[in-house]
Amino acid sequence: MLFNTIEFMLFFPAVTLLFYLLPHRWRWLMLLAASCVFYMWFIPKYILILLVTIVIDYSAGLLMERWTDIPRRRRWCLVVSIVSTCLVLFIFKYLNFCSENLVALARHFGWSHPSKVLNIVLPIGLSFHTFQSLSYVIEVYRGNQRAERHFGYYALYVMFYPQLVTGPIERPQGLLRQLHEEQPLRYENIANGLRLILFGLFLKMVVADNLGTMVDAVYAAPHDYSRADIVLAMVLYSFQIYGDFFGYSSIALGCALAMGITLTDNFRAPYLSGSIREFWRRWHISLSSWFRDYLYIPLGGNRVRLPRWMLNTMIVFVVCGLWHGANWTFMLWGAAYGVLLIAERLLHGRGNQPQPSGMKRLPCILGTFIIVTLLWSVFRAPSFSDLGNLYSALFMGGGTEHLHADATVWIALAAFVALDIVLRNTRFDAWCARLPMALRWVIYACMIFAIVVFSSVEQYPFIYFQF
Repeated sequence: MLFNTIEFMLFFPAVTLLFYLLPHRWRWLMLLAASCVFYMWFIPKYILILLVTIVIDYSAGLLMERWTDIPRRRRWCLVVSIVSTCLVLFIFKYLNFCSENLVALARHFGWSHPSKVLNIVLPIGLSFHTFQSLSYVIEVYRGNQRAERHFGYYALYVMFYPQLVTGPIERPQGLLRQLHEEQPLRYENIANGLRLILFGLFLKMVVADNLGTMVDAVYAAPHDYSRADIVLAMVLYSFQIYGDFFGYSSIALGCALAMGITLTDNFRAPYLSGSIREFWRRWHISLSSWFRDYLYIPLGGNRVRLPRWMLNTMIVFVVCGLWHGANWTFMLWGAAYGVLLIAERLLHGRGNQPQPSGMKRLPCILGTFIIVTLLWSVFRAPSFSDLGNLYSALFMGGGTEHLHADATVWIALAAFVALDIVLRNTRFDAWCARLPMALRWVIYACMIFAIVVFSSVEQYPFIYFQF
C-alpha cells in the first residue's frame, strides 16, 4: 500500500482510531494485523519471507539469552541468524546479479557456463527489514537488549507498518520499548503527526513527482537535450530523490507519532552540508548510523592505522552501495564516496575540523552539493551504458529539446528549498507548533491546495521502494 493513495487515506485513520479505542493489551495484535494487510497489499505471498526471518531471529534471540554462560553457542546462534537472514536477502536481491556476472566472465574466457536467471521479484523493502532484524540479534548478543519473549511484539517490531517498507531502520532499544508502553491519547501527538504527514505528502506529490516527470524525460533520451537542460535535470534529480525519500520518512514519522511512537529522524538538511562527511551525517541517518555501529566500528573504525582505516572506509561504502542495489553502478557510487571521505581525511586530518560560518561556508556547501549531484547521476543510471550516454550527451551537447515546467513546479521547489533552510536544526512539526495559529493554517491550506491541484499526473512509487 502506497502512502500517496486513497486506500492509505482510509487505512491510516482507521488504524489510528482502533489503536486508541482498543485496550492496551490488544493494540499489538491490531497493529500486527494492520501491518500484515499493509505489506500484503503489494505481493501477498511475500509475507512468508518476513515470517521466516522473524522466526529465525526471534528464536536466535531467546537462545542467545539462554546460553549467556556458553559464549561458543551464543556466537553460533548469532552466526546462524545473520547468515540465514542475509541468505534470504542474497537469493532475492543478488543471486541473479551474481549469475549474470558469472556467465559474462565465463564467456570472456571462452568457458561454457549455463545462464540461469530466476524469475523472482524483489520483495518490497527487503533490505530495510533485513537490517532491522540484524540490529535486534546483534544488540541481544552484545547484551544491550533483552531478548523479546513475546513473539507478537517481536513480529510487530519488524513489521511496524509506518517504517516497514522504506525505514527508518529502528533499533530494538527504541521501538520495542515503545511498542510495549501504553501510549495515551495526546492532542499534540495527533497534531504533530498530521503535520508531518501533510508535509511528507507535499514533498512527494507536489515536489518530487513533478520533478520526476522532467528528470525522466532527459534521462530517457539525453542526446535530445542541450547541455544546460542535462545539467538542470541532474540538479532536479538531486531534489527529486531528496523530496521523495524525505517525504516518505516524514509520513512514516507522522503515522507513528499519531500513535505516540517516536521514530528516528532520517534527514537534517543534507544539502546544506559543508563536506561529504557532514552530508553522510545528515542523509539517511538511520542507515548511516547502522553501518557505523555494525560494520565500521567492528572493523576497527578510526582507531587503527591510516591504511587500515582507508580499507575500513572503502569496505563500508562499497557495501553501502551494494545494499542499495545489485548493480555495478551502485557499487561505483558507494566506492566514490569512500574515496571522497578518504581524500577529506588526508586533506584535513582526523576528527572534526572547524568549518567556516556565515557566507564563508557557502562555497563549501555549493561544492559538496555539486559533488553529490554528480554522484546521484551514477546512482540513478541503470547501467554503465546509460551513464555513458548521459555524460557523452553532457559533453557533446547539441540537442534541440528543452525542459518545460509549469511555474507551480518552480514555486514548489523554491518552497522546499526555503523550508529546508528554515528546518536545518528543527523539524516541520515542531517549527509549525511555534507559529501563530493563523499562519499555521495558511501553510496547511496552501499545502493541501497544492496536493489537490498540482500533484503530478503520474503516480510514481517511492524511489527507495526498490531497495
